[in-house]
Amino acid sequence: MSRRALRRLRGEQRGQEPLGPGALQFVLHDEDDAEEEGPKRGPGGRHPRGTGKEGVCVNNRFELINIEDLEEGPVLNGERPDGLLPGAVVSGNKRRSQSGGADRKKAGEVADRAAPPEQSNISGKLRKKKKKQKNKKNTTGEILENGLEDIDRILERIEDSSGFNRPGPPPLSSKKHVLYVEHRHLNPDTELKRYFGARAVLGEQRPRQRQRVYPKCTWLTTPKSTWPRYTKPGLSMRLLESKKGLSSFAFEHSEEYQQTQHKFLAAVESMEPNNIVVLLQTSPYHVDSLLQLSDACRFQEDQEMARDLVERALYSMECAFHPLFSLTSGTCRLDYRRPENRSFYLALYKQMSFLEKRGCPRTALEFCKLILSLEPDEDPLCMLLLIDHLALRARNYEYLIRLFQEWEAHRNLSQLPNFAFSVPLAYFLLSQQADLPEQELSSAREQASVLIRQALTMFPGVLLPLLEYCSVRPDAAVATHRFFGPEAEISQPPALSQLVSLYLGRSHFLWKEPATMSWLEENVREVLQAVDSGDPAVAACESRRKMLYQRAPRNIHRHVVLSEVKEAVAALPPDVTTQSVMGFDPLPPLDTIYSYVRPERLSPVSHGNTIALFFRSLLPNYTMEGERLEDGGAGGPNHNQGLNRLMLAVRDMMANFHFHDVEAAREDNLEGDGEWD
Repeated sequence: MSRRALRRLRGEQRGQEPLGPGALQFVLHDEDDAEEEGPKRGPGGRHPRGTGKEGVCVNNRFELINIEDLEEGPVLNGERPDGLLPGAVVSGNKRRSQSGGADRKKAGEVADRAAPPEQSNISGKLRKKKKKQKNKKNTTGEILENGLEDIDRILERIEDSSGFNRPGPPPLSSKKHVLYVEHRHLNPDTELKRYFGARAVLGEQRPRQRQRVYPKCTWLTTPKSTWPRYTKPGLSMRLLESKKGLSSFAFEHSEEYQQTQHKFLAAVESMEPNNIVVLLQTSPYHVDSLLQLSDACRFQEDQEMARDLVERALYSMECAFHPLFSLTSGTCRLDYRRPENRSFYLALYKQMSFLEKRGCPRTALEFCKLILSLEPDEDPLCMLLLIDHLALRARNYEYLIRLFQEWEAHRNLSQLPNFAFSVPLAYFLLSQQADLPEQELSSAREQASVLIRQALTMFPGVLLPLLEYCSVRPDAAVATHRFFGPEAEISQPPALSQLVSLYLGRSHFLWKEPATMSWLEENVREVLQAVDSGDPAVAACESRRKMLYQRAPRNIHRHVVLSEVKEAVAALPPDVTTQSVMGFDPLPPLDTIYSYVRPERLSPVSHGNTIALFFRSLLPNYTMEGERLEDGGAGGPNHNQGLNRLMLAVRDMMANFHFHDVEAAREDNLEGDGEWD
């Protein structure tokens, strides 16, 4: 709350601050002369400076407080002994003190007896007036004290509601939504300050300038002075519907932004990054261009520029937010089937990846929760395959355990290899903390052992590759056993092998601690004993593996493409690897909802020579000039995506292909050879 608001709440006004010692003036007058002359005021009813009642000077431009209403007491260090507001301070020293009050009363009585009746009546009126003013002064003092108490109560309520008196993260017992996002954890500087200190993080930053270059304060990123001046690019957000406590939003493109989007698609088809750079010079906050150029910079090992472009894209989209759109509530939804919304998903994912590489896993976890909260049921980017890894890296074991406990009933998280192994690891690491009671430590250790045995029984093909990643040589009894041997890895369904390779390629280093390996070894021996004894749970898990993991859905393939984990990308099926994957829209949904379509565009190859047209007509997606493509032309669903790469290769070959005229060359040879005449 600002100082002006606090002054208004307390009833203070400007110019009522305590004065310095140099402002006090001591002007002595004769008491009888002062009583005879009475109070003198200047024009407008104001006391002239240096005159009036005992030479009092008031530091109040608007004369909101009368001089007679002020109590006759000294002001020490800007405070009054009677509890009045320090702002209502009068400069000057009053000659009448409390010690001399009785003598003055006696002198007044003697003067009244000796004075004529007219003077006694006047003095009686003055005494009555002083009594009224004194009573009025007491009532105003009580009102001010009561008002101050009410203001203090209001301020305490405001502080309690805003949480200023509760520093630190809220406890899990507060029962906030499991996908609740905290604003302070979206800033990577908060995490870096905790690691390295504020001086190391903010030491090189210059103080902010007084003028505001950017229109609003944002949570996802901090605007930089090196960015182009922000102008609205034509991107906005609208509210689609609100029901059952959930609000659905969608980004919208203006006509100008649509024209820029069409130019961007043409620049992508040209396969020339410089065309995107030229487009960004005219539209510096076009989101898809920023994301595509960021990928190009990342491939060229320019990580700083790639991260800067992603942050600029996030800033552009956050400036277009609807007033009701909230990042933290977990009740706002964005449909991934709309192409306008996908840019926000991908920008958040790329920013999360940069934060993880930068060494800010806690901030990356908050971005992961934000992406998952936008569409938790469909989970288009399959963030459930990543959130456990970030929680373990951030050492937020309680959150991972809570997420597993709340979502296991309706999402079957234990059927994912990453959750099946990460949750028991979280329990075990939690049991290693010394600041917990002994009962909680033993309970966490027991729960960790139960869950890791279930994971090893359900996914036996994880053990040997995990030990290989950790450079640990397995025991001969384990390596040669039929349950954990090479047959367990070979017999896995392809979809399960892809999930296992994704988890191991990403999280294997979390198991390298000696204490973790010894705990894993104990539970592996327990599982081998259960297998040898013919436990029925082993056969049940085997039948479940063969039935569940037949084919991975499209969102898992999209997550693998974005993760760039080499082992998982190598396990992708051929129908995915043969598609052309664009960085601004990898593997779009098959049921895409288009709000506008791209206009028809004449192919540059159609104006080439006859041979080029002939080879182009052999392609399955060939259309005659002027013929309309089905389902909205190029903006509709992409048919025959498996032949896109072949089409591009043939198009490049035809552009460089030149047919030589044989008859013209023969005539030249005949003219040059004169022996045959």
